[in-house]
Amino acid sequence: MNKKINTLLFILGATLFNVLVTLLILAAFLLFYFRIVMVQMPELSPPFVLLFFFIAALAVSFLVYRFVIKQIIKKVDLEKYFDPIFVRRNIKKNF
Repeated sequence: MNKKINTLLFILGATLFNVLVTLLILAAFLLFYFRIVMVQMPELSPPFVLLFFFIAALAVSFLVYRFVIKQIIKKVDLEKYFDPIFVRRNIKKNF
């Protein structure tokens, strides 16, 4: 496979990983909420709590994703396998 296909597959895999991590963290937060918090404090409003848990799951999954990507970058020379996504072009102005 060439570098462009490797880059595309890596981006798709990383996106899928990030979505799965987000869903797992959200499920863990909801499990915590319905098993522990609802039993002890049933007066908490579910829509606001669910929105908070969703945003928290996104934030935590971003931190997990960032940590995993940094570990991969440390172990693997990505420039050897992947094409750069953003290419800097030198534009010469004619004066």
